[in-house]
Amino acid sequence: MRRLGDLEAEIMDRLWIWGRPATVREVVDDINRSRPVAYTTVMTVTNILYNKGWLLRGKQGRAWLYTPVRSREAYAAALMEDGLGASKDRPAALVHFVENMSDEEVSALRKALRTVGRQAKS
Repeated sequence: MRRLGDLEAEIMDRLWIWGRPATVREVVDDINRSRPVAYTTVMTVTNILYNKGWLLRGKQGRAWLYTPVRSREAYAAALMEDGLGASKDRPAALVHFVENMSDEEVSALRKALRTVGRQAKS
């Protein structure tokens, strides 16, 4: 999975945070609070995200409403999977990854492994 570009990430971040469908106008107005960006630029990048399968869209009047296909967490997991795939020694890569985790993250990883283990037994 290719990492999102800067503007792609800004658009997706807003849609993930809002947790509801949104128009390009809403995204542009929100981005313009921190920096200037043209409506047509955001419209183009949003359409690209739609064509790549990142967004669903539906008409509301004359405007398109966009909704993320994947959660932020699913995106992060796919990036981690790609990172592991870059290693010839996945177990060693996992060890290095876990060594850099905080105690809270290690605890969350243990909990996730238990959950996945239970699901596999079901």
